[in-house]
Amino acid sequence: MRRWLVSIFLLLQVVAFARAVDQHVIAADEVENKASTEPATAVETDIVEAIHNGYNGWTAYQPGWEQFNDAMAELRKVKIPLYRKAKKQLGLFGNLIQYAMKALPSLRATAPPPPTPEHHSTTISGHLLEGVKLLQKSAEQNNTDAIYLLAQLNFFGNYSHPRNFDAAFQHYKRLADFSGNSSAQYMVGLMYATGIGEAVERDQAKALLYHTFAANAGHTRSEMTVAARHAMGIGVPKSCEVASRYYKRVADKAMAWYRSGPPGGMTLSPEAYRISDEFGGVYGEGASVISSGIYALKAGPHSDAHAAIDDVIEYLDLMSQKGDFKASYNLGRIYYEGQRGLERNVDLARRYFLTVTSKYWRLKDGRAVDQPKPGLDKYASKAAGYIGRMWLRGEGVKQDFKNAQRWFERGIKHGDAQSQWGMGVMNLHALGMKKNVALAAGYFRAAADQDFNAAHVALGALHLDQGSPEDLKVANHYFEAAVRWGNFEAQYYIAEMTHYGVGRDKTCNLAMTYYKSVAERAEPLVSSWTEANQAYDDGDHDLALLDYVMAAEQGYEKAQNNVAYILDPTQSALPLPPGLKRQSPKSGLLQNNALALIYWTRSAIQSNIDSLVKMGDYYLNGIGTDRAVDKAVQCYTGASEYFQSAQALFNLGWMHENGVGLNQDFHLAKRYYDQALETNEEAYLPVTLSLLKLRARSAWNTFTNGRINSIQDEPSKRKDWSLAEWIANFLQEDAYYYEDDDGAYEEYYDGDGITGSDGQPLGGGGGDEFGDEGVVESLVILGLAAAIVFLMYYRAQRQQAHRQAQEEAARRLLQQQQQDGAGGGGGGGAPPNQQAGGGGLFGGGGPPPNFHPPQWPAAGPGGLGH
Repeated sequence: MRRWLVSIFLLLQVVAFARAVDQHVIAADEVENKASTEPATAVETDIVEAIHNGYNGWTAYQPGWEQFNDAMAELRKVKIPLYRKAKKQLGLFGNLIQYAMKALPSLRATAPPPPTPEHHSTTISGHLLEGVKLLQKSAEQNNTDAIYLLAQLNFFGNYSHPRNFDAAFQHYKRLADFSGNSSAQYMVGLMYATGIGEAVERDQAKALLYHTFAANAGHTRSEMTVAARHAMGIGVPKSCEVASRYYKRVADKAMAWYRSGPPGGMTLSPEAYRISDEFGGVYGEGASVISSGIYALKAGPHSDAHAAIDDVIEYLDLMSQKGDFKASYNLGRIYYEGQRGLERNVDLARRYFLTVTSKYWRLKDGRAVDQPKPGLDKYASKAAGYIGRMWLRGEGVKQDFKNAQRWFERGIKHGDAQSQWGMGVMNLHALGMKKNVALAAGYFRAAADQDFNAAHVALGALHLDQGSPEDLKVANHYFEAAVRWGNFEAQYYIAEMTHYGVGRDKTCNLAMTYYKSVAERAEPLVSSWTEANQAYDDGDHDLALLDYVMAAEQGYEKAQNNVAYILDPTQSALPLPPGLKRQSPKSGLLQNNALALIYWTRSAIQSNIDSLVKMGDYYLNGIGTDRAVDKAVQCYTGASEYFQSAQALFNLGWMHENGVGLNQDFHLAKRYYDQALETNEEAYLPVTLSLLKLRARSAWNTFTNGRINSIQDEPSKRKDWSLAEWIANFLQEDAYYYEDDDGAYEEYYDGDGITGSDGQPLGGGGGDEFGDEGVVESLVILGLAAAIVFLMYYRAQRQQAHRQAQEEAARRLLQQQQQDGAGGGGGGGAPPNQQAGGGGLFGGGGPPPNFHPPQWPAAGPGGLGH
């Protein structure tokens, strides 16, 4: 048995060794190949940048152009491997196997860890060496193209060139100073702003200087950077006017780029995302604001909300093959629109849309089938709208307005909004037909009635062109309706109207916000999101960091969060032993705590609550800065407002419990712990354990007469209710009780209730019993209330009758006394109450013969003394 165990152990060692060697080779190839794939992309990017950002381009007639051309020829000989997508995430068992493999004792038999970029050899050879030598010779003759390309090689590591930030900075600064190249000025400003690679110390004044020079020369990224700095007050006082002016310049370029596309504008495929959101937030699933409380994704056991896109597509494809036209339509939409992790595929989208339409319209004559399935006409018309859109824009097919019109007309017959919008575009811009603005407006209005956001924009633009106050009001209404859906053009129109005060109040902050949104959404034009995401997915975190830093400096909150997250040294509160770590050690470029704090701060300024809590952690523990507990308290307090972050509330409770930065107060600590649990129910375990410890400490403090404020019952003042208020609140609470009970019942059971083996609802009809009991009790309560009201009314009537009888008796007595006085007037007799033997109220003669005293109930309401 032992021999078998030894054999298995040795076999696992061999497998681990082979796997480590393969990983080493693959990792090295990936770093080298990834860098080698950059040159072509880099050159194309630079040429595009030359057009938009003022770069002089690859000039062929400046000194050293022969060496530069020869260098480019050598660099093109560098092997460029095919792009390999990132592997699909492993499941639970796959991760467990990986951890188990890494946990196996290696007995020094594993291969050395893959070298990080900072350990790469500084020696180069082959075509790369020849190309660099030629570039250096060309640069000695002040060839601007050669200088710029040398800087790019040293900064990004293109063509597997080792990164050398000192050399990159020298090349960039040389080019910026003597030629005024805006691209070089932008990079110098970037390096001064971040101190990346420790080539220079951070200097925000110099960074703003170089970015301003580049921005004034029309460099788009510098324009966004200057705008972001004035908006957030980075190295310069806040100025909404300056920020709005620079953001407007970028937004104007973005709109020009958007309108340069096919009818309907360029396709916007957002690439910006937070890396931490893939893992539930910066604190993990359930502990971060993004994945807890009101922001948590709460789906039922049969929901596909947590399913991977590959699984969703596989399921929909299976249903589509079984004839489910809804699944075919949804697949078409998914492939047409695309999303993160799934590139757009208009060919597949068109095939699935045609699958839906072929079930409703015959291919031969285009007539509808005789007996279509219920609901098929609706989905077929929507699919026809997408097909017409593809013909209109030339997506996957050659642009053909006749075919577009044919498909739009099919969709219009069944009221498809996209088809109505498409016909409106064709009539408005005379695409395959004569221009007819009135007819176009009619189509747009029909689509807008169905809340189609592109139709809202089209109608708003038509009214805006009229210019009258009433038309401006209507245009503003349509643009606001489209902005609700995040429409790109609508945001630009709202920004313009707000900036100039046309049809809207002139407000700088609102205009700047919309300009910023428009500028940031034109990602292919202004940012490096695609390259950054691809590098991160490929495992090249160094290159990803550089690209994310560039976007972060332009004001992208998600990029700022990504940079801070990549640099964060405290991603796990329970670090695994070295043998169980799945990631290789970070390179020197990724170890910059001060820069991480900077970007946590900037992300927090843009209302990221988790980033604000992270700031507090850094100040509390002295990460990237000197320890400042008072600043940590401010961060946690700000994040705990409106009860959004349970983590911040928990931290404040811990600080009160231990007297760190706050007065030690067990009562306040308990209050914050309780609020943390109220904010996020998933904090039950840590809060419960903390409360157990806190109660023990509080009890000991009370027992020893300690000076710390122990846990006390919260004082509560009870309101004195009148009878009417008591009845009203009783009935209201009773209604709430049964409403909640019905809601819980409907959540767990269907409308038919729980059925038995005979198929009949158990308990005589499911949930009807609950409603009957509630009605009976309500009627009883109402009857008691009515009886109480009747008794109170009866009492008041009795009291009134008693008072009237008493007044009548007193009046009669007064009249009798007056009559008696008149009859004995002038005589010398004594007054009646002074007659001999007289006494009492009525004198000695007793009461008058016609007096009848009222029958007051003894000690009853309204009797004597009341």
